[in-house]
Amino acid sequence: MKKLIVAAAIVLSTMAASGSARQPARLAKVVQPAATGMVSAADPRAAAAGVEILNAGGSATDAAIATMLALNVVEPQSSGMGGGTFFVRHDATSGKINTIDGREAAPMAADGKWFYDANGKPLPHNAAVPGGRSVGVPGQLRVMAMAHAQSGKLPWARLFQPAIRLARDGFQASPRLANALVQYASHMDSNARAIFMDASGKPWPAGTIIKNPKQAELFDRVARLGPNAFYTGGTAQRLVTTVNNAQRNPSKMTISDIGSYRAKPRTPLCGSYRVYRICGMGPPSSGGFTVLMILKQLERFDMAKLGKDSPVAWHLFAESSRLAYADRDMYVGDPDFVSVPLAGLLSRNYIASRSALISPGKSIADVVPGTPPGAPPRKRVPASETPGTTDLVVTDKAGNVVEVTTTIEGPWGSGLSVDGIMLNNELTDFDIVPDKDGYLVANRVAPGKRPRSSMAPTIVYGPDGKVRLAIGAAGGSTIIAQVAKAIIGVVDWKMSAQDAIGLGLVYAPGPMAVAESGTQAETMVPQLRALGEKIMVSPLGLKANAIERVGGKWVGAADPRSEGVAMGQDGKVTAIRRMGMAPNRPSE
Repeated sequence: MKKLIVAAAIVLSTMAASGSARQPARLAKVVQPAATGMVSAADPRAAAAGVEILNAGGSATDAAIATMLALNVVEPQSSGMGGGTFFVRHDATSGKINTIDGREAAPMAADGKWFYDANGKPLPHNAAVPGGRSVGVPGQLRVMAMAHAQSGKLPWARLFQPAIRLARDGFQASPRLANALVQYASHMDSNARAIFMDASGKPWPAGTIIKNPKQAELFDRVARLGPNAFYTGGTAQRLVTTVNNAQRNPSKMTISDIGSYRAKPRTPLCGSYRVYRICGMGPPSSGGFTVLMILKQLERFDMAKLGKDSPVAWHLFAESSRLAYADRDMYVGDPDFVSVPLAGLLSRNYIASRSALISPGKSIADVVPGTPPGAPPRKRVPASETPGTTDLVVTDKAGNVVEVTTTIEGPWGSGLSVDGIMLNNELTDFDIVPDKDGYLVANRVAPGKRPRSSMAPTIVYGPDGKVRLAIGAAGGSTIIAQVAKAIIGVVDWKMSAQDAIGLGLVYAPGPMAVAESGTQAETMVPQLRALGEKIMVSPLGLKANAIERVGGKWVGAADPRSEGVAMGQDGKVTAIRRMGMAPNRPSE
């Protein structure tokens, strides 16, 4: 336990010495394979919490829950009990994969005009985010409980202890947390300001010891009494009162909305890329489908021969991304409310028809959604998502693997807080206008519906059927491109997971692509423009975590743009931020 605290403290002190989160520490990459368990997370304190649970005899599921709870304390701008989760688990004994949907849900009072103003006009996205109406019923805790019932080993209450200690005794504000306060905390309510700002309203700087006693009390109650201590009783009533009495965009949530929420087991979405099997979340996540579609459309091209430094390879990646994002915007929504033609979208003939639109020497003039078999008549509405979220990966000594992406949506969510936790703004992931040109859109608001998400927790199986890679990311709709890029890096370009995550991104969700500034992607812009790419250079809020299996051992990876680490069960930090990364905006 002391060893873990020391390891986390060393990483934090180095980050603090490096300055703000916009200037990553210049540290060399360290890779130390582990034969037993490992945790990769966006903060060293959270990784240490997961390792503590592994060393106490916990399963990968137990450690993932402890890691999520610790992230709620030390990275509150990105995720927590006030948000939602997608959970993907590989079972080492059966070889099966199971997925759990803990996406937030709209109140039963929500309708197609949920985000319209008093004059009957749709609110701009940024105006819809702050306040109560953007808050969906949180799902993270229900996912934790379902996962623990399925594959937990340690007592439920034990998993909360690392997070309770951090919240009660205090934790050091990291540079990234401090930066997120300066940039994004203007819409925080008074309760959150009392935790994260001084008496004059100035955000606490990096290095400040922050305590959150209300959060510690909430975690203690849930640890002792179970999830219903959150979904019923005083906390639930305070949540409803907070969102319904919000100064901006008050909601119409009820106690029944909170108490009736359930996590849902979903059928995993699996497909192939070359000789690898790719598995992830199905709808309401669009991540699993869109990652698969990007990869499948590129399968006919020799990406390995082109290599990571080829402008043509990145042009092909951008074109495939545009086609996949167009179809996801058109067709993907909550499958309990809309028909999602997944079989048609991923059918051999449809993929071939979409891939045939991609040319190595020119760009598609006008990217539009296709018409897959079984597709209902719809109109596309381009997504509007705020970069945020966090990701974590855990393996245990038995070989079980858990990949989790979890979020409160944008930085600091809705700005509202209850019992020391931030509440999400997840409902602004819905399309605000419910129809277009006389057609209902797939991702429109409806009572009890879950908004479409880009989160893409993914497990990749090698030709031998064993887990080769588990990966996920944060950063709004860039998540999909980050995961697809990293898989190509590992599979085609034979990169380590660490190097594949660190590789600069060309992000193309629509006609205009973005080359990540300060990376190899920026240097290719003239050649990409010569191929017809409309492309700009900009920082991107990227943040990914992964664990791969190499030579029978686990090797961790964490995004060099972030404060993330991978930590082996022996407490050794196996991946930390490394040299040469350009300044980048935070993904929170």
